[in-house]
Amino acid sequence: MIVSLLVMLAAALIIYFSSELFVNGVEWVGKAFNISQNAVGTILAAFGTALPESIVTFIAVVFGTSSSQKDIGVGAALGGPLVLSTLAYAIVGISIILFSGKRKSGNCINVNSARLSRDQVWFMGIFAFKVLLGLVAFSIKPWLGFLFLAAYALYFYREMSAETETVQDELEPLKFCSKSKTPPKSMILLQTLFALILIFVGSQLFVHNLETLSISLGMAPHLVSLLLSPVATELPEILNALIWVRQGKEHLALANISGSMMIQATIPSALGIFFTPWIFDKSLILSAIITFIAIMSIWINLKRGCISAKKLSLNTIFYVIFIVGIIIIRS
Repeated sequence: MIVSLLVMLAAALIIYFSSELFVNGVEWVGKAFNISQNAVGTILAAFGTALPESIVTFIAVVFGTSSSQKDIGVGAALGGPLVLSTLAYAIVGISIILFSGKRKSGNCINVNSARLSRDQVWFMGIFAFKVLLGLVAFSIKPWLGFLFLAAYALYFYREMSAETETVQDELEPLKFCSKSKTPPKSMILLQTLFALILIFVGSQLFVHNLETLSISLGMAPHLVSLLLSPVATELPEILNALIWVRQGKEHLALANISGSMMIQATIPSALGIFFTPWIFDKSLILSAIITFIAIMSIWINLKRGCISAKKLSLNTIFYVIFIVGIIIIRS
């Protein structure tokens, strides 16, 4: 158990320092290839940080040989959005409060409320549909997985074709070319790819040892995939949020979380629908309800124009409610 804890600590450090490289590199990718700032967060950063969770689902549902292994994949597909909608958004709010003294904007949130609000509507529509599919059984259900892939393709096209913002954030020098004001594209891509590999390795180390630790504590695989693994695989988004908020770029942190949620509402769900019966038990239904309520609260505050760091941080309460609900269900 001690060895597992030490490896998890080392993995968390790897993820943090690779996230520093990644957020730096991906911002330069956006500038070098004239990609809008919002798409840097919703597409480029989200793709990299959602990779660990998507891999967990892919391996479990495609190569799993038992129902319990496939359950891990389904739990991961539901657990990821749960952690992002509660803990990840809350981390942005808490970070803004903690770093307010070092930030030029203090406690103020720099975000395009209309765009972020629209993303929440997209997510809620897709998420509600995938939850409804988890409540019924019928023969053509696997074919509906293609609808989720099409939904993400449409979202991807919309984000990538958006106009580039005229106001750009000040970029820190590329870590791999710290003395160059205009680093070559090859070095930008090399740093970003290298950071992605480290994030993937660190996340896999963390998840593997977390599962080993949970087995030694007697936890069921289904609960591990729903409660613990998502927290581990969402570390890149959470750490990216910390880094970007510290730099006063919370709009990128929020776009990263929003984009990651769109990926996890579609691609892992499609895999689960393709390769499993996709039927939810009480734990999965509870996680879906909590996720939907958490996103609904953010959307309501955005529509009212009163989103704040304090209100974002309160989303932690939803995760606590989920844990209490799981304890009641399992008791």
